[in-house]
Amino acid sequence: MRQVLPFLLACCIICTNCQTKKTETGSKQIVRLILDTDLGPDFDDVGAMSVMHALADSGQVDILATVSSNRHEMVIPCMEVLNTYFGRPDIPVGSPKGETAPDLTTWHTEKWTEYLPAHYPHKTKKTSDAPDAVNIYRKILSQAEDQSITICTIGFFTNLSNLLSTQGDSYSPLTGEELVRKKVKRLVSMAACFPEGKEFNVYIDTPASDTVLSNWPTEIIFSGFEIGKKILTGTSVIKMPVENSPVKDTYRLCLAEGDKDGRMSWDQTAVLVAIKGYEPYYHMERGTVSLADDHSGFNTWTPSDAGKHLRLIEKMPVPEITELIENYMKHQPTVK
Repeated sequence: MRQVLPFLLACCIICTNCQTKKTETGSKQIVRLILDTDLGPDFDDVGAMSVMHALADSGQVDILATVSSNRHEMVIPCMEVLNTYFGRPDIPVGSPKGETAPDLTTWHTEKWTEYLPAHYPHKTKKTSDAPDAVNIYRKILSQAEDQSITICTIGFFTNLSNLLSTQGDSYSPLTGEELVRKKVKRLVSMAACFPEGKEFNVYIDTPASDTVLSNWPTEIIFSGFEIGKKILTGTSVIKMPVENSPVKDTYRLCLAEGDKDGRMSWDQTAVLVAIKGYEPYYHMERGTVSLADDHSGFNTWTPSDAGKHLRLIEKMPVPEITELIENYMKHQPTVK
């Protein structure tokens, strides 16, 4: 839809090019992550959240919050289903407020976004009951050490645009842009097409995309449409000998309606890079992403050593990274 490892790997590479903090023992480094997702229109977000929780179970990431850029009423319940399934029911959640925020549900006939909340535990009845995502951002950023936060967005730029426009409040006297500049190391985004094209996450909320691409004060790493397009996952997930898994159920329901060889894995690539870094998986090119003046959401790419944007370029063979990602997606929670 977007253009438009029961186990973990034995050896996990902890990349120094990720923003991290030291644990109390000082022996490991942990990425401090906020995940921003549009979970619902497509289901690779479910795969991406399973990758994130697998890496959290191996001690590589501290999940500070999972927020939604999609205000559809089933998004937050589904996110809580996944957080609860992986033993983290108390992760803060938030959603965008206001009628202009995107409100999109799955295109599948079998509404997996209704199935998950009906079959698995969660706390929030509907997305509109969740706190404002911008308040979640401001609270976490205000309490964070400088340059300590990685944000991974696998949806629209709605919340990030709203964050940039905020003024000082009870959390911090800093504006949103000042908070981001002070507290965020980098933003990793599944968005755009390279070298050019029109991609779903960009054009659904083009004004927000334009604001973030023009004004975000840290570097942004893009995993473009072309990166995840070739990585088809899910077929071995639905063959797992486990029951009562929301990840398996989502892929089982959705793959039955198409994608017999697996679903494209756009969002998983962004989460992988946000937590583990781009090496040894991808090359990186620096430059600038620009949007068309006609507000169509069409993007172009200009390579430049002075650019504040970076894009992933294929390096690891597709079969290898496909196996890596799907093995993370098959991870079972350490505690249910």
